[in-house]
Amino acid sequence: MHNHTERSEQYISRLVDFIVREYNLTVTSIMPAKRGYNGETWRLNTPGLGYFVKIVSGEAHKPLYERSFPVIERINQYGVDCISRIVKTATGFLFTHFEGAIVGVFDWIEGENVQDERTKLPEYQMLAKVYTVPTDELAMPKERFEAESADLFFSQWDELMRRSSSERTAALLCLFETHGAIFRRLLARLCMFSERCKVDLSHRYITHGDAGGNVIISSDRFYLVDWDDPVIAPPERDAWFCMHWAWAMDGFNEALRQNGIQYTLRPERLAYYCYHSFFYYLTKYIGTYLESGDGNGALTSEIAEYIQNCWIYDNIKFADENIK
Repeated sequence: MHNHTERSEQYISRLVDFIVREYNLTVTSIMPAKRGYNGETWRLNTPGLGYFVKIVSGEAHKPLYERSFPVIERINQYGVDCISRIVKTATGFLFTHFEGAIVGVFDWIEGENVQDERTKLPEYQMLAKVYTVPTDELAMPKERFEAESADLFFSQWDELMRRSSSERTAALLCLFETHGAIFRRLLARLCMFSERCKVDLSHRYITHGDAGGNVIISSDRFYLVDWDDPVIAPPERDAWFCMHWAWAMDGFNEALRQNGIQYTLRPERLAYYCYHSFFYYLTKYIGTYLESGDGNGALTSEIAEYIQNCWIYDNIKFADENIK
């Protein structure tokens, strides 16, 4: 989790006082929660109930987080009970602001955050239930199959070149130059599938975008949390992560059918999201670097590890060899 807030006793005291005032809750204790990547997360306890508090202060992520609340509320209203439930403020708002950050409070879901093969089929069933929720009148992005993730990466690269005076930035630029041929090849593949997919924008639903890493197992139930970046998009946005496993794609298609969605995953859309996502996740790292710097070199190391041993490469290899 990238978070630069200093959790001093004074800060925690201000936060608790704020939550008591805004949510009319009686707080008995608060402790950091090891959940979520973007932002600051807490487990809040009251007499008899626990809550999850997520605070986002990063300028790049705040707009995403803010627009997610009406989407979560819509999913809740349609009876999908495998996601977090928003706790409204005392005055009925879905979220609030604290010291320049956006604060959301949710029911606490007890359990373990798990990401492995045993969670995939339950994950697909939960996603398919969400896809049945109408998207009308929701103010959220709609997939257009553009190559904007790559465009952003190359613009960030240009920005780093303008900052090339620091030794740390020079190391990052050297890393990019070394892997330039890979970036250009992936860009070409992304642009090819972008053009193919643009001709048909049908079958778009509320998608999560990072469901695999946000499944919580609670006793015998599964929950899908962290809906920070929902997009009205085709199911491939959620399915591509396991596109190199035939059993997973079969399971995803079966979950769609069982929930009344007459659709079969399309190879060209899976490939688009594979190449798009390589650049998308890379730009998140670089965006954090540009916004907050990298004083101790840890983020530069993370970027190098991502580029050299990216977890997406198995899917890229599959798409390179099987989707032409």
